Amino acid sequence: MKKTKLLIILLIFVTGLNAQDGINYDENLMPAYTLPDPLVFPGGKKVKTVRQWETKRKPQIFRMFEEQMFGKIPEGLDIKEYRLLEESDVTPYPNGRRKQVALVLKKGEKELLIQLLLYLPKGVAKAPVFLGYNFKGNHSVTPDKAVIISSSWARDDAASGITGNRFSEKSRGTEASRWSIQRMLDAGYGVAVMYYGDVDPDRDDFSDGVHPFCYSGDQKKPLPGEWGAIAAWSWGLSQALNYLETEPAVDAGKVIVFGHSRLGKTALWAGVTDPRFALVISNNSGCGGAALSKRIFGETVKRINTSFPHWFCDNFKPYNDREQDLPFDQHELIALIAPRPVYIASALEDQWADPKGEYLGGYYASPVYHLYGKKGLESAEQPPVGVPVMNQIGYHIRPGKHDVTDFDWEQYIRFADMHLQD
Repeated sequence: MKKTKLLIILLIFVTGLNAQDGINYDENLMPAYTLPDPLVFPGGKKVKTVRQWETKRKPQIFRMFEEQMFGKIPEGLDIKEYRLLEESDVTPYPNGRRKQVALVLKKGEKELLIQLLLYLPKGVAKAPVFLGYNFKGNHSVTPDKAVIISSSWARDDAASGITGNRFSEKSRGTEASRWSIQRMLDAGYGVAVMYYGDVDPDRDDFSDGVHPFCYSGDQKKPLPGEWGAIAAWSWGLSQALNYLETEPAVDAGKVIVFGHSRLGKTALWAGVTDPRFALVISNNSGCGGAALSKRIFGETVKRINTSFPHWFCDNFKPYNDREQDLPFDQHELIALIAPRPVYIASALEDQWADPKGEYLGGYYASPVYHLYGKKGLESAEQPPVGVPVMNQIGYHIRPGKHDVTDFDWEQYIRFADMHLQD
């Protein structure tokens, strides 16, 4: 009886806290909303052909996301220098060989080093590759003692060996569970990873990372319509792809861009801005990623802009508490990737990321895939937990929390096999 009363009190407290913070987890409390139709021009004319979509409607939608959400990525800021840091055929993975390369950006005496860790399967002449960022340094994704520890700024996390905003040996392997490297190698795929903080440290400070390379005069931060951190991270993924195109053992036409959480948002924008990515994977990307903003379920535009004001451009902030005024929503972001394959994954306990909203992002993008003669997510109802749907748009919701698991990677490899294997 005491336990029951305690549970009721706890539920009342949590519900009150959510209400106080303006966070909704109740489908019955969502506002009525109307989504913009990606296949309808302003004024009401419908898109009827792929050519109309590609040449007219798609550029309109892209410009809205670029100008009002992610910010414009500067042109001509390309990395030209690659430094080999280390390579070996001896790794903890019997069928894997390792290479570590620095992507070097220079401007005058200023230099930015982005370390890329690459594992490739032995015996595969040209391997498709999963490319993505990690949160805690390249050395965190593997117990491999040879992987170099990043010297870039990191958010303190004593449990992960990060103190004084610096990594340590204690950080090694702390995120290995999120990267099924052996499974990828066994399936014939390579894996390329970078620490996202090498490109732009994840803090509200535009004085470091890649942004200052674009400043003129006494500029201290991007202009309102210029790139935030997510767009900067997406730029870094394209730079990594440029490098992978120089690797003889990589099939650069089969590079899969992957991201989890904020980096899932990044992977989607990278897939939109760089059509060379053959396949896009968004894992638990939530608000600003695959989830529909107008549902106002879990994390909201105001909450994300308040907690992480550096992620998006300043032009996105006027939509705080005004989601219904957004001229776009995230289904249109996914639609911009069409007809290339895209996979969206949710977790049952990750209500902050709005799993149903993530699914609906793919569902409402599907008519654009239909225009190309492709199947998307064909039912308005989410599939059962643990039952993936795999068409040109793929989706699953698994048990558990906000994370990346072996189950997720099993589906991503299956999806990649379906679309990329000859």
